[in-house]
Amino acid sequence: MARDELLDPEPLEPVERSEEANLRPRRLEDFVGQAELKEHLSIILEAARRRGQAADHLLFAGPPGLGKTTLAGIVAAEMDAELHVTSGPALERGGDLASILSQLAEGDVLFIDEIHRLSKAVEEVLYPAIEDFQLDIVLGKGPAARSIRMDVPRFTLVGATTRTGLITGPLRDRFGLNARLDYYAAADLESIVVRAAGILDVEVDGAGAVEIARRARGTPRIANRLLRRVRDFAEVRGSGKVDEAAARAGLAVFGVDERGLDKVDRALLEALCHRFGGGPVGLSTLAIAVSEPTETVEDVYEPFLIREGMLMRTPRGRVATPAAWHHLGEEPPPTSPDDTPPPGLFG
Repeated sequence: MARDELLDPEPLEPVERSEEANLRPRRLEDFVGQAELKEHLSIILEAARRRGQAADHLLFAGPPGLGKTTLAGIVAAEMDAELHVTSGPALERGGDLASILSQLAEGDVLFIDEIHRLSKAVEEVLYPAIEDFQLDIVLGKGPAARSIRMDVPRFTLVGATTRTGLITGPLRDRFGLNARLDYYAAADLESIVVRAAGILDVEVDGAGAVEIARRARGTPRIANRLLRRVRDFAEVRGSGKVDEAAARAGLAVFGVDERGLDKVDRALLEALCHRFGGGPVGLSTLAIAVSEPTETVEDVYEPFLIREGMLMRTPRGRVATPAAWHHLGEEPPPTSPDDTPPPGLFG
């Protein structure tokens, strides 16, 4: 399974991808949430516009679905520049990147998604391009090979990553802004749902938007996906209006509970609590128990369960918290002091 698929376990259909693109804001003022990052970007972009230069290079980090790709498009739109999109896995050789760089115009924005997956050879080509705006080209092979440098237009590199720790230090240090996107507050997600409903021509009331927002796991992409599913439910089995009753019933049909947990989340908790007595249990064993790849469990499902306080990573394995047992409608078993994981230790 490809890494990109792991980070989005429910790939969008082509029609939904088109809808998702239409839901993305085009300007910084329309972007909801991430107030501190918006302020930083507004200063950087306005300063670049006043100088008549390309904006500094930007690195956006954070879990999938929080708006990294959207922000790259906003940077290009705010700078009135063309956006060029690629990804780390797609750039296999230095020549692949050189080909893209040679097509850039002055002030263009190059967006590299999953930039932590760049190969070393590609990084070596990227360093002089983003630091000196020059491109090293090797002509010939063997003893007769020689290297020449050619200038590339001043451009803005926007990198996106879900794993900052995998980005090499020299590459990370060459970005003028390293920003991490946080999970969204329920109020921001509610605004996003209302805005998306207007674009999709869906009638939604305040209570319906609140119900969707609070189950969206702090992620705009999930909020938009849940809105589409509730819209479908309301059109087929309701009046077409997304109110609180329709949102509750629709999300129940699609397996999203009151805390935003889906079928796999609950399967993980049930396996951990019922099959392994609450843990500790190893990641690979837990993944096998729910028939999911270990990478999917670790990167997609565990972060949310940990954030909700239902699961802990300890040196001895994964452990269910009392909140996990309560969510399953059960009382946690009594534990002895020796069974309690030391506080603050996460494996």
